[in-house]
Amino acid sequence: MPNRIRGEAALNAGGRSYRLLLTLGALAEIEDGLGLENLSAVATRLKAVRAADLAVVAAALLRGGGHELSPADVLCLPCDLGALVAAVTDAFNAAGLSGAPAPSSSEAVGRGADDSGAPAPSSSAAVGRGADDPLPFAGATG
Repeated sequence: MPNRIRGEAALNAGGRSYRLLLTLGALAEIEDGLGLENLSAVATRLKAVRAADLAVVAAALLRGGGHELSPADVLCLPCDLGALVAAVTDAFNAAGLSGAPAPSSSEAVGRGADDSGAPAPSSSAAVGRGADDPLPFAGATG
């Protein structure tokens, strides 16, 4: 079970539980993995989310949680898309970055979740976004 006080989230895949944690290192990996100059560009990039982008984000969060998984490893995890989207969303929410409801996971992948925002290292200062901006995967369910 994840330690929500520490900002952890969980993903169950193939009978194994994985811990996801949004760390500064994970944020840097997301920025680099998506080829972005800064975190404020994450919102724009995730408006039209691709499976490869989701794998980069999930892998960074999993490594933050202590698992040595690459984006390619994430794509091979035995879990459904909804569970992966929910775990990523939970990780950002557990870090204190709550968001407004978004469409289901199938819609999120099809059109990039809602068109309003993405994860940030803090609610405002680090990327210049307000605390009320929704996350790209917020509200997605499996």
